Amino acid sequence: QVQLVESGGGLVEAGGSLRLSCVASGRSRSSYAMGWFRQAPGKEREFVAAITNRDGSTKYAVPVKSRFTISRDNAKNTVYLQMDSLKPEDTAMYYCADQGTYSLAYFSSGSYEYWGQGTQVTVSS
Repeated sequence: QVQLVESGGGLVEAGGSLRLSCVASGRSRSSYAMGWFRQAPGKEREFVAAITNRDGSTKYAVPVKSRFTISRDNAKNTVYLQMDSLKPEDTAMYYCADQGTYSLAYFSSGSYEYWGQGTQVTVSS
């Protein structure tokens, strides 16, 4: 059983920055990656970024490339999402997720088994 707790969301103006944190416990040895997803009202949950548990390789969705950075601190069992140059369209509930099992499709929400409850990010214009 994996437990995830997100924090760091809030209200910021366009162009501002936030850093989201996800503290994980009980991670499976077979989990290939942890990721961040987001969901705006009336829209599907979409992939934001992911980082592999073994070597720290990263992948980003096109809309956030060069603006967001995913990282990890193994000693703290924490994954971060640094968000810079925020835009109003980044407004969403952000979720941390852990695959729980091995899957190369870590860009797909369907490959993730464990989810946090989310942290709200609101970007004003």
